[in-house]
Amino acid sequence: MESHSHVFLGEGHEHAERRTWWVIWLCGVMMVLEIVGGLLFGSIALVADGLHMTTHAGALLLAALAYRYARRHATDARFTFGTGKLGDLAGFTSAIVLAMISLLIMWEAVGRLLAPTSIAFDEAISIACLGLAVNIASAWLLSGGEHHHHGHAHDHGHDHGHDDRHSAELAGSHLTVEIHEDGVPPRFRIVTSLPPDTLAVETIRLDGRRQAFALVDAGGNLESVEEIPEPHEFTVLLSHGPASAAVRFEEHTHAHGSAHRDNNMRAAVVHVIADAAVSVLVIVGLLLARTFGWLWMDPVAGLVGAFVIASWAYGLVRDTGRILMDMNPDAHLTERLRREIETDGDRLTDLHVWRIGPGHLAAVMSVATGNARRAEDYHQRLRRFSTLSHVTVEVHSL
Repeated sequence: MESHSHVFLGEGHEHAERRTWWVIWLCGVMMVLEIVGGLLFGSIALVADGLHMTTHAGALLLAALAYRYARRHATDARFTFGTGKLGDLAGFTSAIVLAMISLLIMWEAVGRLLAPTSIAFDEAISIACLGLAVNIASAWLLSGGEHHHHGHAHDHGHDHGHDDRHSAELAGSHLTVEIHEDGVPPRFRIVTSLPPDTLAVETIRLDGRRQAFALVDAGGNLESVEEIPEPHEFTVLLSHGPASAAVRFEEHTHAHGSAHRDNNMRAAVVHVIADAAVSVLVIVGLLLARTFGWLWMDPVAGLVGAFVIASWAYGLVRDTGRILMDMNPDAHLTERLRREIETDGDRLTDLHVWRIGPGHLAAVMSVATGNARRAEDYHQRLRRFSTLSHVTVEVHSL
């Protein structure tokens, strides 16, 4: 029996861990400066902002420790499916902390609405601007390189990782072949000067199955009458009289973006962005209060910020909770798996798909077949699903 790895950490795990520690040091230094400076200069507002910074430093510390523990125990046999979900657990915990922070802000804001207090505007605005600068720097450090998610985390409208346009020379004519499916069922589109009734198109799949496609003039190009069945991985044989040419379509199926999302990093980024958003609202509220005497604007800005944080906390709890409860992370991918298995009379009697780490899915399936097929045959067919990191197949005879 071939052994396989149970390390299901996300791409760039160590890089994300280092970035989180950098931000912790930045927040820590800022926190100490604010508290010490507030005590030396008698500024209660400065001390309060420094103490407020400790909540975010604590949340970031949780994220960093989760990264470290997951990395150090990635090969620990006690973890049946590795430590890839530890980041989701940390993200869930951070979301709870965020929700508590939003409730505290609401409490303070309501209290100030009912009993307005005098505000040292210049000092308060300066502190809010300083906090905003630190949070922008923290968000920049945390999100560095995250916007592209290493080429995987973006959502695909379709699960096609192949280059779906190919060129060929046939009978002295240059032509291009592509799979066109923008809002329509997938069909071949061929750009060529050859008339449709002289060009033959046939696909040859890995298992030897062949399918011929009739062509019609679609105005400037040729288009196949028949739809192209999934998966789109085959050789296309083009024939014009005795001349022929072949182009190869390959498909590497990826899951949608949620399967790759690093919820530990997402929680850390949400913490600093939430603090930055509150800083912006506070600055606006303080400026309006100072200019027009609207003291109620400061707590109102706090309430708005609290509701924004609460909504982000809810989104984090929802998404990480689904992963921790092993909900199906991608119904579209699961359906593709079903279509891949249920061919030639085979029937999928049981299928479970869940996420075991950022960019890593596990699947357990039972297949009933009347053919002489082994589990290894289905493993081979599922290799193109790049996010399936752990697959168990049980085969039964019909």
